[in-house]
Amino acid sequence: MAQIDKIAADTPPYAHVPTATYDDLPRRFADFETLGEALDYAAAGKRGLNFHDARGSLSRPYPFAELRTDAIDTALRLMAIGVKPLDRIAMVAETGPEFAALFFGVVYAGAWPVPLPLPTSFGGRDAYIEQIRVQLGSCDPSMLIYPPELADMAGEAARLANVAGMDWADLGNRPAPAAPLPQAKPDDIGYLQYSSGSTRFPHGVAVTHRALLNNLAAHSHGMDLIASDRCVSWLPWYHDMGLVGCFLSPVANQLSVDYLKTEDFARRPLAWLDLITRNMGTTVSYSPTFGYDICARRMSSQTKASGRFDLSRWRIAGNGADMIRPDVMQGFVDAFEGAGFTANAFLPSYGLAEATLAVSIMPPGEGIRVELVEETQLSGVASGQDRPQRFRAIVNCGKPVRDMMVEVREEDGTPLPERAIGKIWCKGPSIMDGYFRDPDSTAACLVDGWLDTGDMGYLSDGYVYIVGRAKDMIIVNGKNHWPQDIEWAVEQLPGFKAGDIAAFAITTPGGEETPAVLVQCRSSDEKERIRLREAIREKVRSVTGMNCVIELIPPRTLPRTSSGKLSRAKARNLYLSGDIKPYAIAA
Repeated sequence: MAQIDKIAADTPPYAHVPTATYDDLPRRFADFETLGEALDYAAAGKRGLNFHDARGSLSRPYPFAELRTDAIDTALRLMAIGVKPLDRIAMVAETGPEFAALFFGVVYAGAWPVPLPLPTSFGGRDAYIEQIRVQLGSCDPSMLIYPPELADMAGEAARLANVAGMDWADLGNRPAPAAPLPQAKPDDIGYLQYSSGSTRFPHGVAVTHRALLNNLAAHSHGMDLIASDRCVSWLPWYHDMGLVGCFLSPVANQLSVDYLKTEDFARRPLAWLDLITRNMGTTVSYSPTFGYDICARRMSSQTKASGRFDLSRWRIAGNGADMIRPDVMQGFVDAFEGAGFTANAFLPSYGLAEATLAVSIMPPGEGIRVELVEETQLSGVASGQDRPQRFRAIVNCGKPVRDMMVEVREEDGTPLPERAIGKIWCKGPSIMDGYFRDPDSTAACLVDGWLDTGDMGYLSDGYVYIVGRAKDMIIVNGKNHWPQDIEWAVEQLPGFKAGDIAAFAITTPGGEETPAVLVQCRSSDEKERIRLREAIREKVRSVTGMNCVIELIPPRTLPRTSSGKLSRAKARNLYLSGDIKPYAIAA
């Protein structure tokens, strides 16, 4: 292994030799004052970032030392064109060395990087331009920097927002005259993070260097990182789990990481597992539930995973960013156990951008654990009133990370005992500084240093269990109904899968609140659509006891956030505005 590391260290830039997994540089678990100091330290070693093409072949190794050199040059270019400390620099977060150098270049220049999303398949050009325009209006940057291939859309968004636009190839051609770099302090803002669903009312989460590094240290301790660990990621860098967990954490904790672009994963999901297989040192990789689900679905019953993959060294299969589905996790185990994957590799976690990233992490090796919760505990209705007992499996999301406190509270703020469902609140050094230039929204969720996460859940034996988002809850006749329970019920019918269904509350013409269920339907036969609608109606009624508005819609209609999660709020808005058009079906 030492010989391999020597080759990696002695090979010139751009040679197709991955950065080292092992390193003689003593590992420090993010115990730095600032993010720039973290990269300064990592650059003294042999690890780094590695970018792969759509087929999973290494296209660009990028040692931390090279990243640091490029970032300092970028900082000097930015300073030469007038960028000052505290300026916001918006940047389209494409996974690649250009964005990595730009992000750290802005940090070294004392300004605030603001990662913004790439276009998604839903909504098209105009929707993307509007999203970027609105986010630019929120963060008020001095400029927007983007990949050359997005000059048309990103440049138009910049023009509409009256912000200077520049592609990063242009920036790279600017002179970089020597100048002293500003010295950041731990309590300075390190970056602004927008949630993946930010559209009409975006909230820029302001995170200090101190908060970031505290969370990265807690994250690495929670995962028990060891010298032989190496990471693979396809997560987007404009989402907190991708940006913080799979880009900034490897720098601050000196971990080599191999990347697929998110769009390449979307086209060929199994390329993720191919990359884990080829990089035999891979031990760490994260994904939301849907990533595991799509991989399991892509495996045909005739194909043996053991003939293509070797997942035996994957010791931390992280799961977060959306509701964790035990049935999906079991499906992944069933599909890939023959390739050496073990169920206890799963590492559920819970977090959000307002806490920098991690709030709780399952201790490694404990895997997926569930508790069965009676439906009436979730709905607020006394047992036996109007329905038989039903249970939902709630996944254990681990223990609070180091320095983090978690409480469950009533709506009025009263703390609740163990196993009582309420609002999740958390407090610790990694809680955000606040929402940028939005004191009202900050005051609404930050009280005496405690963050109202907006999520519902409970504590059991020191572990955190998440039930759902409070804002997604459907309340009809005083009863609480969780949209995912309705969605999961429909998924049990033949022909439907995760992501095909969105449930939310609407107001009927008569002024009553009722659930609406949008279901993507692939059948073009009207008789079959009528049959499916009635089957869905009966299934939902059997689970909730309610009559719902059932609408069948074309495939690929439901909107998703930039991180791939279903956006119920956007689906509701598009449905009510008429932008989502259901199939016309005879009554």
